Amino acid sequence: MVKVGRVIKVSGPLVEAEGMDEAKVYDVVQVSGHKLIGEIIEMRGDIASIQVYEDTTGIGPGDAVYSTGEPLSVELGPGILEKMFDGIQRPLESLRDFTGDFLTRGADIPRLDREKKWYFTPCVQVGDEVSEGDIIGTVQETPVILHKIMVPKGISGKVTEIREGEFTVADDICTLDGNRTLQMMQKWPVRKSRGFKRKINPTEPLITGQRVIDTFFPVAKGGTAAIPGPFGSGKTVVQHQLAKWSDTEIVVYVGCGERGNEMTDVLMEFPELKDSKTGESLMKRTVLIANTSNMPVAAREASIYTGITIAEYYRDMGYSVAIMADSTSRWAEALREMSGRLEEMPGDEGFPAYLSSRIAEFYERAGRVVCFGKDEREGAVTIIGAVSPPGGDISEPVTQATLRIVKVFWGLDYALSYARHFPAVNWLNSYSLYQRKIDEWMDQNIDREFSKNRQMAMTLLQEEAKLQEIARLVGRDSLSESDQLKLEAAKSIREDFLQQNAFHEVDTYCSLQKQNKMLKLVLEFYRQGVKALEAGVYLKEIEKLPIREKIARAKFIPEEEIEKIDDIHREFIQVMNELMKKAGVTNA
Repeated sequence: MVKVGRVIKVSGPLVEAEGMDEAKVYDVVQVSGHKLIGEIIEMRGDIASIQVYEDTTGIGPGDAVYSTGEPLSVELGPGILEKMFDGIQRPLESLRDFTGDFLTRGADIPRLDREKKWYFTPCVQVGDEVSEGDIIGTVQETPVILHKIMVPKGISGKVTEIREGEFTVADDICTLDGNRTLQMMQKWPVRKSRGFKRKINPTEPLITGQRVIDTFFPVAKGGTAAIPGPFGSGKTVVQHQLAKWSDTEIVVYVGCGERGNEMTDVLMEFPELKDSKTGESLMKRTVLIANTSNMPVAAREASIYTGITIAEYYRDMGYSVAIMADSTSRWAEALREMSGRLEEMPGDEGFPAYLSSRIAEFYERAGRVVCFGKDEREGAVTIIGAVSPPGGDISEPVTQATLRIVKVFWGLDYALSYARHFPAVNWLNSYSLYQRKIDEWMDQNIDREFSKNRQMAMTLLQEEAKLQEIARLVGRDSLSESDQLKLEAAKSIREDFLQQNAFHEVDTYCSLQKQNKMLKLVLEFYRQGVKALEAGVYLKEIEKLPIREKIARAKFIPEEEIEKIDDIHREFIQVMNELMKKAGVTNA
């Protein structure tokens, strides 16, 4: 560590230091005798502006600044999964053991455990040629994830020695010609995207188990989605649901500036929940990045990049990864605070002029790609970001900049959440630009009429909105019976299909097969209703049929018993046929 300058000004998390002419922008430095970690974000001559990731109380002019000469980087290797890190990848559990329940400033320990040994199984032999991205061996990181040790960027050569056995992440496991050694661990600067051979068009849906998302507003694996909504509309619960039930292999959950009790919920719930595919705890495939609202503001800015870099690392192994960022608004607020302290010219609502480009840089790191390496493996990173616009105003800069980039918009509505309709996704203003591709996939893999049924259900919901305006003015009874049937069918779609209880043992997750059967059942009510009205049956007779209770409760049928939905379907058609026959006899 080399002393390169001294502090001349302290403004909250922003420190200015002179004598920094040998340093570069984005170099990591340590400030004062406390060795507070900071990052240079601006250079003017020999004066550097440093954003410090810890509390700067007690720092003053004259304090020394030490340079590491390296950019802010994360350590990548076995031992990341099941862990909780702060915004700059310090392991919080290990820090607690090191400093006690309250973290002390300047506390710094290795990001990955240097003591723990992992069993390394080689995949290459002496004499093999290897290059960037090639897998040289594997480590069973958790019971469900096989960690693949890859050749770091810019390195290639012939294997002269490869070792099998138990090693720490810092031990030499492979030697290449020229006496170059490889370890299980590698470093990567967080602000730089990890490369790939080429991007692939995302066509496969990310199955979340949430009906309103999978059926109406799907996101593709390797896609981007935003969840804007006011306080109390359920953003965090939706992200928790996606983290729990989406069919990704790795989940990176970034709590960026949110309340500490929300991260506590994740920590308490995830170890208890069993992954339906593996039977193991969800934490076995999860990484948590915690930078809560009471932690240093500057570290929020780094936490997003730390999370996406870890996600890209597992993507490069050929895994499908989902990163949940909750919430990017708090990250943007950190950018605004640092921009204000740098005395930059403010843009809309005080946010920096480069807000849009920073948001775009982050979301552009999503994608389904062919990774480096001989085996042409495919990996995907799906980014789902929550946005917390003040007062639910989605015209504010962070939401608008996000919506220009992402392809899926799940607009949460406070009126729906107030009416206890969850997930509170407004079906009239939400959208998915992956819809056409996902419709094709659904028609091929689930049911050839899936997209047709989805369009019919959406049409009924849109017509309901128009009819409700008329009903408010002149009363529902003044509508024709066919229009009243549309209202009743749309109500059934809303309450029996779209509403989903995240805390119900069965209803918390719904497979695509069950979603398809439920949607067909709800639409059958409308189709049979239209036939019955034409046959002379009164709407009131249809509305009071006892079998409607079974339709409403179909969502609570367990996954292993979904054939019962087909039984309800057949029973309903039989009941309606009898009703029409009776009406036909009466009319005769």
